[in-house]
Amino acid sequence: MRIGLTYDLRSEYLNEGYSLEETAEFDRESTIEGLENALMSLGFETERIGHVRQLASRLVTGDRWDLVFNISEGIHGIGREAQVPCLLDAYRIPYTFSDPLVLTLTLHKGMTKRVIRDAGLNTPGFFVVYSEADICIDALEFPLFIKPVAEGTGKGISGKSKVGSALELLETCRKLLVEYPAGLLVEEFLPGREFTVGITGTGKNSKAVGIMEIEYKQDSASGIYSLETKANYEELVSYSVPEDRVREACTDLAVKAWNILGCRDGGRVDIRYDRYGKPSFIEVNPLAGLDLVHSDLPILAYRNGFTYEQLIGEIMDSALARIKPTTGS
Repeated sequence: MRIGLTYDLRSEYLNEGYSLEETAEFDRESTIEGLENALMSLGFETERIGHVRQLASRLVTGDRWDLVFNISEGIHGIGREAQVPCLLDAYRIPYTFSDPLVLTLTLHKGMTKRVIRDAGLNTPGFFVVYSEADICIDALEFPLFIKPVAEGTGKGISGKSKVGSALELLETCRKLLVEYPAGLLVEEFLPGREFTVGITGTGKNSKAVGIMEIEYKQDSASGIYSLETKANYEELVSYSVPEDRVREACTDLAVKAWNILGCRDGGRVDIRYDRYGKPSFIEVNPLAGLDLVHSDLPILAYRNGFTYEQLIGEIMDSALARIKPTTGS
């Protein structure tokens, strides 16, 4: 089976003049090599495609693949993660991971939380800020947490994201709106333990492949999973597999959220305990990073007894099971 790989190579965008923060979500060469090696070890033939513009060019010249393994994040617009799937749908080429609707919805943290809240799952109170007029000083109970509404990899998150007063809320929102004009999510701060749950599969076949607790070391004073913290996780945080009671509660919430949102094949759900000691949905990543060393999904898979090849195999099994009725394979 011929598998095309779509991705955003960080070095290419840096050479075009984009900043380190703008390209924080993009892939290293080693990530692509690791993914290629895993797929080939599973018996697939691989071919690199690249980002959405490179894919468009290849499609126009007539190139086709049996399936595309898509980890392209895109760089412009609220629908950037959906650009590759939209293009592949137009050409009726199957691909791994979620469809355009899911990828557009889940990039917007506020819209995602509305769906989760309406489904009756636990998530902290929140509001979305597109301009200063949207800031609701009395709507929620302090402390609050502020982050860009449509970014990942901890972008726009720092020790100043947690605010304890109306003045701090106003000042932080004003500053972040300049840097992230697409909007901000303001939610009640969750004071409890923090976890990320890895999931593979689609619909009734979805399952948690592992859970990992994120514990902040003393020199990571903010206790916040920021861009800096993620980049320096070996020095600032420690990861562990929690006790059975916590694992069961978190994985149950994660799988329910995964299926309510319609996610497919593989990804992560982030969870933190609230002030009442209950697991609470933070956000979902249906296009999770797959770097062998630095990405949370592979790290948690290792800590729960999976190899990288087994993780990629689970993702491929889910994708192939979905496309079998339409491909006849």
